[in-house]
Amino acid sequence: MQRNWIGRSDGAEAIFKVVGPDGLPSKNEIKVFTTRPDTLYGATYMVLSPEHPLVDSLTTPAQQAAVRAYQVAARRKSDLERTDLAKEKTGAFTGAFAINPVNGERTPVWIADYVLSSYGTGAIMAVPAHDQRDYEFASKFNLPIRPVVRPADGRAPEPGQSRGEPAGCAGGAPSREGLGTLPGFPCQAFCDDGIAINSGDLDGLSTPEAKAKVTGQLESRGLGRAMVSYRLRDWVFSRQRYWGEPIPIIHCPTHGTVPVPESALPVTLPEVERYQPTGTGESPLAGIESWVKTTCPTCGGPARRETNTMPQWAGSCWYYLRYLDPKAEHEPWSKETEKQWQPVDLYVGGAEHAVLHLLYSRFWHKVLYDLGHVSTKEPFKKLRHQGTVLAYSYQDALGRYHEMSEIELRGEDAILKATGEKLKVAVDKMAKTKLNGINPDDVVAEYGADVLRLYEMFMGEFELPKPWDARAIEGCYRFLKRVWRLVEEFDAKPAPAGDPHLRLRHKTIKKVTGDLDRMAFNTAVAAMMEYLNELQSNGATREDLLTLIKLLGPFAPHLGDEAWEKLGQSGFLLQAPWPSYDEALTIDAMVTLGVQVNGKLRGDVQIARDAPEAEVRAKAMAVPNVAKHLEGKTVRKVIVVAGKIVNIVVS
Repeated sequence: MQRNWIGRSDGAEAIFKVVGPDGLPSKNEIKVFTTRPDTLYGATYMVLSPEHPLVDSLTTPAQQAAVRAYQVAARRKSDLERTDLAKEKTGAFTGAFAINPVNGERTPVWIADYVLSSYGTGAIMAVPAHDQRDYEFASKFNLPIRPVVRPADGRAPEPGQSRGEPAGCAGGAPSREGLGTLPGFPCQAFCDDGIAINSGDLDGLSTPEAKAKVTGQLESRGLGRAMVSYRLRDWVFSRQRYWGEPIPIIHCPTHGTVPVPESALPVTLPEVERYQPTGTGESPLAGIESWVKTTCPTCGGPARRETNTMPQWAGSCWYYLRYLDPKAEHEPWSKETEKQWQPVDLYVGGAEHAVLHLLYSRFWHKVLYDLGHVSTKEPFKKLRHQGTVLAYSYQDALGRYHEMSEIELRGEDAILKATGEKLKVAVDKMAKTKLNGINPDDVVAEYGADVLRLYEMFMGEFELPKPWDARAIEGCYRFLKRVWRLVEEFDAKPAPAGDPHLRLRHKTIKKVTGDLDRMAFNTAVAAMMEYLNELQSNGATREDLLTLIKLLGPFAPHLGDEAWEKLGQSGFLLQAPWPSYDEALTIDAMVTLGVQVNGKLRGDVQIARDAPEAEVRAKAMAVPNVAKHLEGKTVRKVIVVAGKIVNIVVS
């Protein structure tokens, strides 16, 4: 996502000299960036964005009215409307021409809103035979379409696939200025790599070869150069807001913009009861004269503070570093602390952060690294997205939605309390219009924070969408009540003899520990529920309960601390060491093996995992149904797949 946002494009810059009134190249020139310099011979017109700075000077008197009207119309459209959503191409001819740098042809210069000033140079060379947008524009305005690339395999592109075939297309491409028709050229743009045609000394070269050759020719003649372009633009850093860090600049009538001295930093926001918009487009700070008026650090004369503030990213781009050392008074963080903790191991956030906060944090961090303030080149090791939470919506027969407080759940049915009507239940994204938003405070008030926390972890896989289900909250509530009851009753019941849950305890510790590392919280909770069921059925030792409470601590910390104290432990549960497990005890001592006769399953046998192969064979053949299928047969081979299956081959 970040790579696409930055939008690196490798190509070339080509210079088109503007034709003067005398018909000769003038001092004015139009620079275009193209990723396909090999198609320069197919450029039959040029397009400038309506905002391009050369538009006014290029437009001839006869075209001024049309161009001005078009510029006004373009300003009313968003970038999205001008590009992706523009089904019909529009434009205006400036009356000007420029010289194609590879063949010397006069090329008409248009303006069109499908070219944006924010990308590249705000100007393009239009090659309608090999760009679909240019093709549609040329088709509408009857501009020349000249193919200069053919498919490498010699086939012709299939005709008739454009968004409308221009007049004259069936007999060849439209022609102007004596360029000639191109019989047989299909009515669509061919946008792939191929072999150069109609391109002078480039003819016969592959696309990569033609790109390299024409770029070298442009450079040698001073009419272009190899170039890399990016979609990413400069960060608009200032905001017209009251909140945000004030930009530490002072405007002096005599000395101009003067930085606030370091000794006077930081510049803090004024504490006022009200901050209202100024109505002039300026920051609300501009209306607080007592703060704006100051003195120039250079001459001491009257001056005014900069009233724009920094955007919120100015702080969020490096907040993770300040967290390392938040009480440092003379530096943002100590180098020792930064080396100990950086980089961040895991960042949890939505995908919308990937190309904004996280991308700019990387830029910010790289600058800090280059300046020697941090020891790592990258700030974050890993990013995980949490899944969205869905919620049940409840709709009556008239299509009206109802809140959960208006509903009574009876089994699988949702009943409207006021009327007894059975409501339509659906799972939707939480929305105000559907009245299915959940206020966590309500859940905490009814069940407690531990239940809410546990339920959120138990809802489903971390990165997948998951529905909010009030009935499932009850299940988590009952689980925690059962845990507490087991702790309360522990001293009143005799402990089981020995350590009957030794293997299960170690298996549960391993499962929960691994699931926490994988952020598979739902399966960790499920493992603890299975463990609790066994403890309630067959009794629990003190070690069993202490282990369960430690494992449960990250999910239900309040209950965990109470249970920890109830079991006679001191301090907070958070301070206790995490339980460890013995890998050998997580492996079951007994295994069940399927027994096959000539590849068909005839029974199974339970046997010690480490039993010798001879014992496995003997017990497998002694299984009653297996023995029945061995009667009167000769055993040719017994294949034992350790821990899985036994196959007896007979004849």
